[in-house]
Amino acid sequence: MGSRIALYASLALLMVVSIIELSFISAMVGWLHGTASGTFAFSFDGSTYELKGEPKNLIVDQGHTSNGAAGTGFILIGLGGFLALWLRSRPNAGKFSIAFYHGWLVTNFLSLLLVLSALIYVFVVTNNHNGQTIDPSVAAGLDGKKYNLDSWTPQNWFSAVLKLDLVDSGVRSDIESHLHIMKGWQYNLIPFFLIHLLETGVAFWDAVQRRKARVPSSVQQKGDTEASH
Repeated sequence: MGSRIALYASLALLMVVSIIELSFISAMVGWLHGTASGTFAFSFDGSTYELKGEPKNLIVDQGHTSNGAAGTGFILIGLGGFLALWLRSRPNAGKFSIAFYHGWLVTNFLSLLLVLSALIYVFVVTNNHNGQTIDPSVAAGLDGKKYNLDSWTPQNWFSAVLKLDLVDSGVRSDIESHLHIMKGWQYNLIPFFLIHLLETGVAFWDAVQRRKARVPSSVQQKGDTEASH
């Protein structure tokens, strides 16, 4: 019973951290397609120029990977887990219920690997682009077109944009706010992985406890059958 309670609690916690991850990514994507699809005015050499909100080479695959990991954690592991446990706990659970439960256990491990891959991928890609800066003389000559030097992650790009002499303080504040969201999406992967690791461990522990609980029952039934003969 203790393993069952721990499993339900860890599933609920995993769903919460998955929703947080999905919310961060959705907020970032919405802003990129909205405000950041326009231009930002900045000053350089006494004149004002427009910089396109997104660079030409914006790296987004790590965002797709994180989004997929969060969606898998919430739907397949979270919701799927509650369904699998409910089906498995019914009296005289059928073959489908047992197969669904075992399939969910395997998916747990695969989902954990996906979250770990997303965690490593995001931090490696982001760290590889740390310290990049936007050349204001190049940006000034683009006439509002997308900045075409280097490749960028959202975190690195908007950190570099903030180093420019932005004309509108409100725009600067907006970028700073959404940069926090982008970093929140990145760093939330750490507790996401740890909680998923905990949940997966509890899920397999609970599976072992279920198996142990069935063995004495099977032995007792066998003994009763032999005694009747």
